[in-house]
Amino acid sequence: MKQMTLKGSFSLFGKGLHTGLSLTVTFNPAPENSGYKIQRIDLEGQPTIDAIAENVVDTQRGTVLGKGDNIRISTVEHGLAALYALGIDNCLIQVNGPEFPILDGSAIQYVGKIKEVGIEEQNAPKDWYVIRKKIEVKDDKTGSCITILPDEEFSLTAMCSFDSKFINSQFATLDKIEKFSTEIAAARTFVFVRDIQPLLQANLIKGGDMDNAIVIYERKISQEQLDQLADMLDVEHRDATELGYIQHKPLVWENECTRHKLLDIIGDMALIGKPIKGRIIATRPGHTINNKFARQMRKEIRKHEIQAPIYDPNEEPIMDVNRIRELLPHRYPMQLVDKVISLGATTIVGIKNVTSNEPFFQGHFPEEPVMPGVLQVEAMAQCGGLLVLNTLEEPERWSTYFMKIDDVKFRQKVVPGDTLIFKVDLLAPVRHGISSMKGYIFVGDHVVTEATFTAQIVKNK
Repeated sequence: MKQMTLKGSFSLFGKGLHTGLSLTVTFNPAPENSGYKIQRIDLEGQPTIDAIAENVVDTQRGTVLGKGDNIRISTVEHGLAALYALGIDNCLIQVNGPEFPILDGSAIQYVGKIKEVGIEEQNAPKDWYVIRKKIEVKDDKTGSCITILPDEEFSLTAMCSFDSKFINSQFATLDKIEKFSTEIAAARTFVFVRDIQPLLQANLIKGGDMDNAIVIYERKISQEQLDQLADMLDVEHRDATELGYIQHKPLVWENECTRHKLLDIIGDMALIGKPIKGRIIATRPGHTINNKFARQMRKEIRKHEIQAPIYDPNEEPIMDVNRIRELLPHRYPMQLVDKVISLGATTIVGIKNVTSNEPFFQGHFPEEPVMPGVLQVEAMAQCGGLLVLNTLEEPERWSTYFMKIDDVKFRQKVVPGDTLIFKVDLLAPVRHGISSMKGYIFVGDHVVTEATFTAQIVKNK
């Protein structure tokens, strides 16, 4: 899969939930590998903030990104959730104020506009981070917990427990991210009546109204108090004895509040900086625990910046040893690729099982057998040769030769019993028979060798 960006730009207009300001946010196409960036076009110099977890400076009433002392952008999670869920990797977002407009409190308008302008495929490959083991972040004080487990796709389950008799426990699940548009995007933000008055008095929700949030009235207060609150919100008075949901538009789903929690999780996971393949299980989620988890994920990604391809020895190979011999002229003892398990237009994954019977171990070294580094690089090059030769007619009439080898790193020894996993990527299209490649060798999850090399494809005489 390739990276994606928008085909064109779009804008949305509305008031800010916290400031009450009239705001415009514009989503623009962006170059590959640039990720999400947010620009404050109302400030001098039009500063830009990278939308990553480390730049989150506040999570009390939404996700707030910050840079320096004066640059803040809040309520970003709904727009980012729409980008992430619809598979967009690169986007420049421009806003003329300190927050995104709240719109109707959901992500549905962002989704509609993205689908309206369209999505464009870019040249760079999509950089998935595949979960290989359980990762968990807990907050013992709140009981919040987010766990991610290995899965073939990105999926989520949220379990919420509210301090309320009216709305106590709910759960929501999104099994396929493709269902976000129909099952999650329209879920609106929510607030309890008991929380509104102190927020209003503190001037923190100047833009809140019955059109951009679900208001839950679940603990009786006096008629006088409820009337005062209605006046502050500029809405009609209601009977203080009638508990329930207060908003102009009825609930979309019975568990809309927890579906909105899922929406928030996706928006906060967008700050990881890479699309994820794994299943998230969130208990009592909120922006604070979401951000802690996103930061932990970024640490994990830095530890395993280059991930080993998944190798299942039970699966049939794309190329077996017989097909490899049809493409490569190498024979014993110089055929160093046993099989190919994955083959794309620009990427190949191959396997070599290193045994104690390899001829080079006789002299390298008799008492401590170590596979020579030069042969490891040769094996990577053979794998890259299979990638290129597989596209040619009569490949047996061609051979590949080294022209240049750069940036070679040997990180640990290769010894008998190791299974080597080669991953080789074309760095540019093959031109005039010249091919540049980047190769890695993995043992388990660890990179043991890497190199960049250039080879020439020459027709045999």
